[in-house]
Amino acid sequence: MTGSDAGGMTEARVAGRLTRRTIAAQAWPIILGQALVPLVGIVDATIIGRTGDAAALAGVALGATVINLVFWAFGFLRMGVTGLTAQAEGAGDAGEVVAILLRALALGVPIGIALLLLSPLIVPASLGLMSVPADAFAPAHAFTAMRFFGAPAALGFYAINGWLIGLGRTRLALGCQLVLNGVNIVLDLVLVGIFHLGAFGVGIGTATAEWAAMGAGLIVARQLLGPGAWRRGLADRHALFAWPAMQRLIAVNLDIMIRTLALLLLFTWFARAGARLGTVPLAANHVLMQFVGVSAFVLDGFAFTAEHRVGVAVGARSRPALLRAIRLTGEFSLIGGAAFALLFAAGGALFVDGVSSDPAVRAQAIAMLPYCALVPLIGVPAWLLDGIFIGATRGRILRNAALVATAAYLASDFLLRPLGDDGVWLALIASYIFRALSLGFCLPTLIRRVEYG
Repeated sequence: MTGSDAGGMTEARVAGRLTRRTIAAQAWPIILGQALVPLVGIVDATIIGRTGDAAALAGVALGATVINLVFWAFGFLRMGVTGLTAQAEGAGDAGEVVAILLRALALGVPIGIALLLLSPLIVPASLGLMSVPADAFAPAHAFTAMRFFGAPAALGFYAINGWLIGLGRTRLALGCQLVLNGVNIVLDLVLVGIFHLGAFGVGIGTATAEWAAMGAGLIVARQLLGPGAWRRGLADRHALFAWPAMQRLIAVNLDIMIRTLALLLLFTWFARAGARLGTVPLAANHVLMQFVGVSAFVLDGFAFTAEHRVGVAVGARSRPALLRAIRLTGEFSLIGGAAFALLFAAGGALFVDGVSSDPAVRAQAIAMLPYCALVPLIGVPAWLLDGIFIGATRGRILRNAALVATAAYLASDFLLRPLGDDGVWLALIASYIFRALSLGFCLPTLIRRVEYG
């Protein structure tokens, strides 16, 4: 058998096992798990919102924005690990699969500890940049300060979650997410509903849940790898942390980090734009962003599936598998985006009433609901293309596209300010179009560069 024959067999194996049924089987645990990710924010917002305290809700909204900005600056620990793991699996390198997880944990947990130690400086400085209304500052500070106690666990869990998705072990990733959300819901209900600790209690509950999730992830990884896996993986520290391997991890992750920071700036600016208009628009926009978050995280289930399938195709050098992965995940993504748009348009008002009891906040949120309903449909191409390029570990393309989209969004926000909150939402919708166009422009080049086996 010639090398080209062997490559053709590998290519056929990778592409042939990819069907709509396998995509659905892999995606549904991610979809459920991703739907649970924003549930942390929804539970926090609902428990505080049902107290009728608009200032506390606004404070949690701004605090959550700060946490997302700081923590997700290191979201490369999830995204970079997924692509690298999938490519190692596609290339059949089992030792590298284990090494990637250990390297990511060795990078993520110390960063989280550093964030916790620096939080007395980070929290007041970040809130000072957010135009926090005076009555919302105290709850925002309490919530944000408590959330930093979960930083080492949150970043460690990013690495474990990305590793599991990169292996296609989506049901195990779902189990860890269930631990996170279950512990968070119980503690929020106890600390706020029974002990009346408000935003402070919500922060403690969520931080504790992050530690529980990382613990569950470590147990799952050990069971998956078998007894002694950690010891064997750490036995040759020189090979494990060899500079070429670490350099690749850092290079990919640095570009994804810049990309993530650019997008976090975009969403932080969106929250700040609402704060500029007052407490009520800020709180209303936060309520609607929970719905946007649900749709984005659920539809990311197909994007995450694309990450794994694209990564395996790139590792196996299979262009047919790459094209098939893009087409099948794209079909599911478009159907899902249309379904969410219809759901929000038809039932969004009921969801708003269930989250907030403040009449002014509810009225403002319902007025902005048509914009919210457009986001899932318009955002689908950007979310799916993100998954494709993350799986291919094309960090530089992701970085450049995010920088272009963010710059264009900021310009749009300034131009649309005379429209008030309508302009705030129109600029956000335009940002998804900017991202999709920037990434879509680079897709043909990616496809051409994936060689046949």
